[in-house]
Amino acid sequence: MNLSATNEMIIATWILVILYALVILFFVIRGALKTKSISDYALGSINFSSIAVGLSLAASMTSAATFVINPGFIAYYGFSAVISFGFVLPIASLISLVVLTKSFRKHGTSVKALTLSQWMGSRYNSKGYSIFFAVLSLLLITFIVLINVGLTNVLSKALNVNQFNVLIFISVFIFGYMMFGGANSMVYTNTVQAIVMIAVAIIMLSSGSSYLSDGFNGLVNKLQAIDPKLVHLTNESSFLFRDYFEIFFTQIIIGVAIICQPHIITKSLLLKTESQVDKYLLTAVVIQFLFFIVVITGLWARLTFPDLTLNGSVLKVDQIISAYVVKKFSWFVGLIVIMGLLSAGISTIEGLIQSISTTITNDLIKPLLKNFIDVNADANARKFIIINRVVIIFIGFISFILSYQQLTNPKLSVGIFAQNGVYAFFAAAFVPIFFGMFLKNIKKQTVITASFTAIVVHFIFYYGQIKIPFTQATGENPGVAAAMAIASSLIVGGLLHFISRDKNEN
Repeated sequence: MNLSATNEMIIATWILVILYALVILFFVIRGALKTKSISDYALGSINFSSIAVGLSLAASMTSAATFVINPGFIAYYGFSAVISFGFVLPIASLISLVVLTKSFRKHGTSVKALTLSQWMGSRYNSKGYSIFFAVLSLLLITFIVLINVGLTNVLSKALNVNQFNVLIFISVFIFGYMMFGGANSMVYTNTVQAIVMIAVAIIMLSSGSSYLSDGFNGLVNKLQAIDPKLVHLTNESSFLFRDYFEIFFTQIIIGVAIICQPHIITKSLLLKTESQVDKYLLTAVVIQFLFFIVVITGLWARLTFPDLTLNGSVLKVDQIISAYVVKKFSWFVGLIVIMGLLSAGISTIEGLIQSISTTITNDLIKPLLKNFIDVNADANARKFIIINRVVIIFIGFISFILSYQQLTNPKLSVGIFAQNGVYAFFAAAFVPIFFGMFLKNIKKQTVITASFTAIVVHFIFYYGQIKIPFTQATGENPGVAAAMAIASSLIVGGLLHFISRDKNEN
């Protein structure tokens, strides 16, 4: 594939990248001056507004997957993918966000939790369980890999630069400034990024207006002429949207559970007062839904590249939106879109780096060092900031290696690679979070068993590609594997809870 950006776009993109980097560094330096401890890095020492934190959440939830990767699936598989990624999963996840946030925040603020792992350990009075989730959080590196690949594809096309060099720049720059920024700078950078993303979401959605000149029926006819499967509610050509089980049942479960990621569920802990929560949620839900439906752009991309090829080369799922942006927009509008795509990816990477590194430092390394130093002493607070920076370097190195592998040898899409890791994490986290919020007298053995069940079931279904009876769905779809893991975990956890409750009552 060879779609070169114009000289104007190349020059303008370089200017944009430099200006963008300078703005980010301004907020990072400002935030770093107020970061004195790992607590400041995780939750900030500034009183943020509810709208700013809501925008920060929307930006963090919206990654390169939403703006770059998932639209590629829509381009490949049509309406079935739109229903799944554009409506079912978003509605389920936003309802889950509203329901889970208030209960999670209530316990999290009472114990001054910095991380999801710490929340788990405190809720179930188990340091071992906290360490377990700290280790498990490393699975979220797969999400960073997805975003690295998405950003690399976009920038390499816009700058006409080798992917390897772009990946190095992205890794060094983002991980470098996140060593110093943390929550104090991230909320502000995320807010700026969210505002840019709102503009870009509107541009991308409206870019297909010409395809709607004959109304919805005209759009259907245009897609049907390319491939009748594109307008069907299911698409057997894909292992993601073959039947209603995969499109509805699986995505509802995933949507509900996806909120149980540390960079999402812990965001509400940045709020200093309970009165801020409602405005925070309203802001996040409205803006996030706008971001979710950007995947519809994949339909415009398919109509632009009807045979999914460019200059005789097949467009991969992860490349379609990058090619669409360069082909569709003038260099000026394309520049704005590229800035939005960068914002979508970088905002999520920031949240992931902050949450993963804080988790490893606070919930894994701190317990290991408690026999050697006073981990709670103010004099040692600076040491853990330094340790956290070393952890970020480690995460950055692993992410770079895996990202390059996915750029050169992906399995259909890096989205599948990321889903396998991320879905396994929140499948294990769902029962302890859900039970911890809404049930009383939960035994730690109950949730520990439920989490292990989820991990085992997820990977058995995925790597064994086990078929679900009476459906076309198999574990090859990470969503199906995670849905079965969550269902199994709920059953096991529920049975153990009722058995232990009955024993206590007797």
